[in-house]
Amino acid sequence: MESTPSKYPINLFYIHEQTLSMSCTKSLFPEPVTSMQRCCVLEKKIHFAAITLLVLAIVIVVLAISSSFSSREVEVRVSTTTSLYQTGLLEYLADKFRESYPNVRLAFIAVGTGRALKLAEQGDVCAVFVHAPSLERQYLERGVIEAGRIFAYNYFVIVGPLGDPADVKNAKNVIDAFRRIYEAGEKGIAKFVSRGDSSGTHVRELSLWRSAGVDPHGRTWYKETGLGMSETLIVANEIEAYTLSDISTFLSLKKRGKIPTLEVLYGQDTELINIYSAYLVKRCSGVQREYAEKFVDFVTSDEGQSLVASYGVDEFGKPLFKPATRDLQRLRAIWEKFARG
Repeated sequence: MESTPSKYPINLFYIHEQTLSMSCTKSLFPEPVTSMQRCCVLEKKIHFAAITLLVLAIVIVVLAISSSFSSREVEVRVSTTTSLYQTGLLEYLADKFRESYPNVRLAFIAVGTGRALKLAEQGDVCAVFVHAPSLERQYLERGVIEAGRIFAYNYFVIVGPLGDPADVKNAKNVIDAFRRIYEAGEKGIAKFVSRGDSSGTHVRELSLWRSAGVDPHGRTWYKETGLGMSETLIVANEIEAYTLSDISTFLSLKKRGKIPTLEVLYGQDTELINIYSAYLVKRCSGVQREYAEKFVDFVTSDEGQSLVASYGVDEFGKPLFKPATRDLQRLRAIWEKFARG
C-alpha cells in the first residue's frame, strides 16, 4: 500500500539544528526565535572574550618588553679628576642619583684632568668632571666637550713639612710662597714634589712657577711623580717636601693618618681657587648620553648642590667642597681668567 505523502516532506527539526550550528546571523525562521537569540548572544560573548584575550596578551608582551628595557643596566663611563673620586664625592653623588635611576651604573675613571679630557676626545667616556680651565677651553674650542657647568669649588693649598724650611707661612701671597720654595731649594734646604701628570693641579702649579718668574725643572730638589694627588702627597710626606694639593684630598689623607709630617702652610688665596666643572662629550649618543646628561643635571640641581655642601661635614667637621650655585657669577669670571692662562 502506497503511503500518503507527508504534509511536511522536510524534517524541520533537522533543519533547525543545522541552521543553529552554521550561523546566527541568518535565520530560516521569522524573528523572534528564542534559541537563535541565545546562540547569537553566546557567539558574541565568545567573540568578545577572544578579542579581550588577544588584547590582554599584546599588553602583557608590550609590558614585558618595556620592563626588560627599563630594567636592563645601562653603563655610563665618566672620566674624572682624582680629587673628586678619591675623596668619595662622586661615588656619594652617584649613590644618590641611583635612587632615582637604579638601572644606571656610573663607571668612573679617575685620572688627571689632561688624561680625562683625552679620554673624551677618544670617545671612551660620555661625561668629564675636571678642574683645569685652560685645558677645558682647548677641548671646548676643538668641539670635544660641550654644555659645561661649574658645580663645585674649593682651594688649592701649599703643604709642606712641619719645620717649614722655606718659611712659606710668612709669605705675602702665593707667588711669594713659590719664590721662597725655589730659593730654599737652591740652597739645598727644601724639596718640592710635583704631580707631573698634566692634571688640573699640575697645570695650576706650573702657572704659579711662571708667575713667580722661576723654572724649577731639572733642579735636583724638584721631583715629579707622574701620580695622582694621594700618591704625590704620600711621597711628599716621606721625603718631607712641599707640594701643591687640593684641600679635600689633603684633609682626607690627614684624617686617616697617611701624611703625619705634612701641614697646610698657605691657602685661601684667589690664585688658589679650584673650580670643578662637568661636561658632556659631544661624540656620546643614545641612552648613555641621556643618562650622562641626567647625572650632570642632578649634580647641578638644588638637591645635588645641597649634597655637595654637606659632604665631609660629619667626618671632617667641615665640607670638603663648596657648591657653585651660591657664587656662580664670581666663579665664572675666575674660570674665564684661568682659561685665558
